[in-house]
Amino acid sequence: MMPAARESLLDAAYTALARRPWSAVRMVDVAAAAGVSRQTLYNEFGSKEGLARALVRREADGYLAGIDRALATHSDARDRLTATAEWTAALARDNALVRAMLTGCWSERLPSPTLSAVPSSSAVPAQRRADGPLPSPGDFVAIVRDRAVAVLSGPGVNKSDTADLARSCELVVRLALSCVAAPPGEGGVSDLVRSALHRQLAG
Repeated sequence: MMPAARESLLDAAYTALARRPWSAVRMVDVAAAAGVSRQTLYNEFGSKEGLARALVRREADGYLAGIDRALATHSDARDRLTATAEWTAALARDNALVRAMLTGCWSERLPSPTLSAVPSSSAVPAQRRADGPLPSPGDFVAIVRDRAVAVLSGPGVNKSDTADLARSCELVVRLALSCVAAPPGEGGVSDLVRSALHRQLAG
């Protein structure tokens, strides 16, 4: 099946989930909304659980792609980390699946696939990947921290500076996640991050 058809099935599942609880989302309706047969849907995802895993994997990938964009958008380290935190808080506010992945709080409305890998008999590479382990909140902290460190630590940075940078990056990620759980008031995420980094990063 073409990747475009897989994407449209995932789009249809995401749209359906916005309207009703996952338990009430029917595979036949997802297939119809994407304009494919139910058999095609089952061939691609294997089961409703497979579709849920693929949807969660896609939203996780989309979140991390946005992190990479935020880190690439600015030249100043503080601006890059602030953009990372703002992206995290904004996407989690708008996307219930990302919010659940980042906080570990899966409401009854959402699918809640097990985070460990499940046996996969799929011939579809993208589905085999979705059937692999899904990131936990702690995994996301580590992944985002490490990506930020990789972008921000230039050549010739010594080990202790890298360790300090890693602590700053992790602080920002955790601050962003706290803003997801308890949205800040006026000034928002960027003010919190900047005041935290002011103490952490010199210059």
